[in-house]
Amino acid sequence: MQHGPAVRRRKLGAELRALRTGAGFTSGEAAQMVGWHQSKVSRIETGASGVKPADVRLLLDAYSVRDSQLRELLLVLAGPDEGGGRHHWWHAYRGVLPPTYRDFISLESQASTMRTLETSVVPGLLQTPEYARAVTKAAVDGLDDERLDALVEVRLARQDVLRTHPPLELSAVLDEAVLRREVGGPEIMARQLARLVEAARLPQVRLQVLPFTAGAHIGITGPFVVFSFSSTSDLDVVVLDHLTSSLYLERKEDLQAYTEAFNTLQFHALSPEDSLDYIAATGGGV
Repeated sequence: MQHGPAVRRRKLGAELRALRTGAGFTSGEAAQMVGWHQSKVSRIETGASGVKPADVRLLLDAYSVRDSQLRELLLVLAGPDEGGGRHHWWHAYRGVLPPTYRDFISLESQASTMRTLETSVVPGLLQTPEYARAVTKAAVDGLDDERLDALVEVRLARQDVLRTHPPLELSAVLDEAVLRREVGGPEIMARQLARLVEAARLPQVRLQVLPFTAGAHIGITGPFVVFSFSSTSDLDVVVLDHLTSSLYLERKEDLQAYTEAFNTLQFHALSPEDSLDYIAATGGGV
């Protein structure tokens, strides 16, 4: 269990090593091809040191990697180019966002599917502006209006992943407490529930409610997110969010455990159709 940047370096290094061996090169041959010392290739592949996107491009070109989706994903794992870029819009908010949040957004922007258990609040990708503002103000103490506005802007900008082509496929299990907790007052909450009903009808969104009557469940210890990537399952990751940081789990055993936990939660939750009716009856309209 490690912080995001270390996990990303290890994942990137392992993938680059696999691509090198698949292309039939030794680390020494790869280093010679791009004009480096062999130790640099070794440090990158073991995750001992970071690597610039420009260097990743050199290696990918040397290994004749043409898969555009895989290339983009590995470049995201490497981090931003100097000056950022249109695919890294969140770097305009570097002064506002902690590194772990930037890591989360970068993974979210490249994932093909996202499975999430929420036990307290509506998933960020489905929040209304007013709800997002109320949640952010409550979660981060002492925010001035300018910083609060910026964090809400980021929350709303993240939602574009549901409108891209292809869109992120979102599966969310919501504890009933998410629907009952009155965030921002009754009017804001009513609009938020209506937004959930609207989102539940999107083909790329699967919402299920876990009612109180389900009793104790496997997710009672807290929320989590599982990101999956279409290019390779080796880059899948579990994210556990804490008050001051996020932790990333990448071991196959952890991924399997959380995937099975999510499947169990879906089994015990209401069906998507019944969940939509449940949200509407709670106050989300029809």
